[in-house]
Amino acid sequence: MAVEPIKLSDINSTFLPPTLTGPVFEKSVEASAVMSLAKRVPLSMSAQTAVPIPLDVPTADWVEQAGRKPLSSGNIGVKTMSGKKIAVLIPVAMEVVDSNAAGLWNQLQRDLPTAFARAFDMAAVHGKTMKGATGPFPDYLAATGKSVTLGSTAQAAGGIWKDFVDGMEEIIDDDWDYTGTVADYRLQPKLMGAVDTTGRAIFIETRDQGMDMAMAGSLVGHPLAYSKSVSGKLRRQSTSVDTGLRAVGGDWSQTAYGVGMDISVRISREATYIDDEGNAISAFQNNLVLLLAEAYYGFVLGDSEAFVKYVAESAGS
Repeated sequence: MAVEPIKLSDINSTFLPPTLTGPVFEKSVEASAVMSLAKRVPLSMSAQTAVPIPLDVPTADWVEQAGRKPLSSGNIGVKTMSGKKIAVLIPVAMEVVDSNAAGLWNQLQRDLPTAFARAFDMAAVHGKTMKGATGPFPDYLAATGKSVTLGSTAQAAGGIWKDFVDGMEEIIDDDWDYTGTVADYRLQPKLMGAVDTTGRAIFIETRDQGMDMAMAGSLVGHPLAYSKSVSGKLRRQSTSVDTGLRAVGGDWSQTAYGVGMDISVRISREATYIDDEGNAISAFQNNLVLLLAEAYYGFVLGDSEAFVKYVAESAGS
């Protein structure tokens, strides 16, 4: 069934239908580097109910006929996940809404998934909000004590390739599996420019498959996904800083994410909002339409030591 043309000017203080908002939500999952590697699990549709998430494989064993059944060993890790809200309020000139509503919505369909994905990755990787406050999730990837400084290995000894292998070795020696890496885009040219002592490219497998998806090939034989939130520095974010983090790799079976409900978009032409300087702005008085987009996500991490950080040389010194 064809979707009716979007007429935001005819909608006041209501929700846009799921047929329009659903694709935005799914694209936000695709655009998140962390979500592309973590496992997706069910989350309460109310997004308020905590859900226990097992993150370890139970241990089965052999048993005699009619013998006592073995209790799973290994202290199966269970984390509790609850939905946390991501929101963004966008003021738009009434003239734009009235004259080009379809074009506005097309732009939002491109921008909202990126906004939500970056906020999720920032929280899951650094434990921070986009403005640097404490994030919504109690556990985060950068909390690991394992760290490798990129550029610390001489080219003749393997260079940056050996740096990543050293990180993988730390994970495997600690009895975890190395199953993938999330990386900052600042690392991409370093990988593409890395050569061996004869000048041959080392990281051919890391070539990007497109900017619309987080997944970008593989690194040292395992999936690689990019996110601008890995470094913590994003363009047009005055409060963000480059932490020097360039990648996090490890055992992604120790992570899980959930989504509580579809993204919602509400519209108002009468509400008042507070800008970054603390000024109250009336939508009605200033001829604005306010678009409020919200979604619920959850994230849990079993053990941060299942991961290793790769940091820039300047950050590691």
